[in-house]
Amino acid sequence: MTDAFERARVAVKRLKVFPLPPVVLLPGSAAPLHIFEPRYRELVKDALASDSLFALAQVMPGQESLLSGRPQLEEMVCIGTITMNEPLEDGRYNLVLVGVARARLVRELPLVHLYREFEAELIEDAAVAPGEDENLRRAVVELVARVPQQVGQRVAQVTSRVSGGHLADVVASTFMQDPSQRYEVLRETDVHVRMEIVTEELLGVVGHLKPKKPEGLLN
Repeated sequence: MTDAFERARVAVKRLKVFPLPPVVLLPGSAAPLHIFEPRYRELVKDALASDSLFALAQVMPGQESLLSGRPQLEEMVCIGTITMNEPLEDGRYNLVLVGVARARLVRELPLVHLYREFEAELIEDAAVAPGEDENLRRAVVELVARVPQQVGQRVAQVTSRVSGGHLADVVASTFMQDPSQRYEVLRETDVHVRMEIVTEELLGVVGHLKPKKPEGLLN
C-alpha cells in the first residue's frame, strides 16, 4: 500500500469532507481545484498542516440548493491527497487533489471547524486473479486502435501498470466525464461489477470511433 493509503487509514477516524457535486474524484485520478470559500480555505489549511488529505463528496438528489449549508451527502466518497498547492491572496488556494481510496461515510461528527468532518470506513478493493480483467483490457486495446497515436500511447502506458479495480478506476477517470456515471463507478465496491460497468461504457465509446488508417497508406 502507498503512504497516502496508510495515511487514509488514520484519516477516516475524523475525515475532512468537501461536498462538490460537479466533481467526482476516483482513486488514481487528479482534480485541479480552486478553493475560495472560507470554510474550505480552513479545511485545506488544516489538511496541509497535518496529513494533506480530505474527501470530495456528492450531495443527495434534491440537496444541491443547500450547498451553502449542510446538505445530506451520498455515503461513498473519495479520499484525495494534495499533491500540488499554490497559496493565493486572502487565503485562497489553487491545488491538485489525487484520489487515494474509497471511503463510506458512517456518521457526521460534532462541528468544531467551519467545515464538516465524518467518521468513515475505508474501502479496500478485493484482488482479482490473473485474466479476470481481460475483457476490460481488450476494450482498452480496441480504444487505443481508434484514437490518435500519442493519446493511445499514454493510455496504454498508464493502463499497463494497473489491474482489476484500479484499472477500472483509471479507465473511468479518463473516458467517463458525466458525474452521475463516474459516481456509479465510485460507489461500486464489487470489483467485478465495476469492471463490467466500465467495460460496457468503454465499448460504447469504441463503437462510435472508426479504426485508424495504417500509417503510410494513401486514402
